[in-house]
Amino acid sequence: MTSADYRIESTQPIAGRFWPAGGSMQLSVKDRALAVSLAAKSFTSSSEIRVVHVPTGEVVFRKPAQRGEWNGEDL
Repeated sequence: MTSADYRIESTQPIAGRFWPAGGSMQLSVKDRALAVSLAAKSFTSSSEIRVVHVPTGEVVFRKPAQRGEWNGEDL
């Protein structure tokens, strides 16, 4: 295994309370659990967040783009 086995990525800048690199679109980490935890607790303006296993290219976690706020009206 390399020093960065997992990559958290998005097409939009990622933000969040635990996101160590504010405004960046990707972060490399060694631990899968840490990568998934950071991705799950982070957000973007309109893009999904993915955790990719770098050696294989497999997407191991996806967080869909957040939808707009519900305004209280029935659809």
